[in-house]
Amino acid sequence: MENTTHSNADHTAAQTTSPPLFRAGSVKSNRSLRSTNDVPISTNPEKRVTVRSARLNRESLPPSFIHGDPILGSADGGHPKPLSILQCLKLVLFSSKINLLLIFIPLGIVADKLPWSPTVIFVLNFIAIIPLAKLLGFLTEEISLRLGENLGALLNASFGNAVELILSIIALKENKIDVVKASIIGSILSNLLLVLGFCFLAGGYKYKSQTFNQTAAQTSASLLALSCMSLLIPAAFTASVPDHVLQASGVRNLSHGTAIVLLFVYILYLVFQLKTHEHLYATESEEEEVPLIPLWLGVVLLLAVTVVVAFCAEFLVGSIEGLSESWGLTHIFIGLILLPIVGNAAEHATAVTVAMKNKMDLAIGVAIGSSMQIALFVSPLMVIIGWGLGNNMDLFFGIFETSVMFISVLIVNYLIQDGESNWLEGIMLLSTYVIVAIAIFYLPDPTGVVGHS
Repeated sequence: MENTTHSNADHTAAQTTSPPLFRAGSVKSNRSLRSTNDVPISTNPEKRVTVRSARLNRESLPPSFIHGDPILGSADGGHPKPLSILQCLKLVLFSSKINLLLIFIPLGIVADKLPWSPTVIFVLNFIAIIPLAKLLGFLTEEISLRLGENLGALLNASFGNAVELILSIIALKENKIDVVKASIIGSILSNLLLVLGFCFLAGGYKYKSQTFNQTAAQTSASLLALSCMSLLIPAAFTASVPDHVLQASGVRNLSHGTAIVLLFVYILYLVFQLKTHEHLYATESEEEEVPLIPLWLGVVLLLAVTVVVAFCAEFLVGSIEGLSESWGLTHIFIGLILLPIVGNAAEHATAVTVAMKNKMDLAIGVAIGSSMQIALFVSPLMVIIGWGLGNNMDLFFGIFETSVMFISVLIVNYLIQDGESNWLEGIMLLSTYVIVAIAIFYLPDPTGVVGHS
């Protein structure tokens, strides 16, 4: 009996002293939610958790760097010494194993200057953007820790979907409105069906049933329903107006007004999440997060990575036409299925990892929170930018895309209403995504556009 007591005490102490996995302050990932019984885990609203990217841990760094590092190598818990620029760069490069894919950046840039096929250019830049998206998340969180809670949250809100924004802006500049619209719907479907499905399946593989806070999860899902309505109304408007000229101008004006409303709702959601109802998103943090990179260096690296992403994204978008002709893929399939993987691959892996650790609130925050932000922030922002560029970017989507979006939101709302998940629910979501992908693959695209362009 005495040995058992000591064993339990040691196990409890080990859990208490283990470092947290995530950083504080991410808005995109919908910081960790509270428990299912709606009792806040933490009464301190400053202790929040991010899901944007996995927190840097000692296992991800080489032993030589850990032993020689004044922060990561110290075990006395004393005040950390500032890192040198070289150590900061090593810290960034070794922050994730995904950064091994950074070797594809020069290959992707050089490929555009060589007589290589569009398929090779697309694949190289496709792979190169994946670790860049991870670096954007890591650097954003480092800067957020320097700026404080409110400014840091706003920074995360701005750069949380930086890759999707850059890809969409470049495609919009090249008047590939069909690709922009398809990538918006594809990112939402990828998070709602593919990511959430894998989270339910992976978590259900280890645990018979997992619980999460349905109140905060359904708040994001309800906002998704609002964005879904913003797509249904332009489609209904088009069906009600027989004159094509009036259709085009009416849908465009309707989209401009709707985009402004959605952006306003998104701002209010940030107020809801960060101020008035921040206790819903509070969680217990076991140690104070300390920024490891100086603010100026973090800003410089963030800008540098953003520029590199822009170059790779431009080469990626520029090769879409050739890829489509070579493989017979429609713009809808490329935008709905392929492009969403680029900006979210690292984040998707994080969501599945935390789901297997029975942290379903974090996993739900990644999937549904990301979808909500794309629907309420990226989508209307693209309409506003297209308005300024003089492009015919609107919120009118085809019947197929609108129907799939509506059904997906409906299924997710139904599955999360009980606050529990299991592996069978994951199979349901993944099956839905596969069926949608098959339908999109065979969906004819005679005009080469989605909706009005």
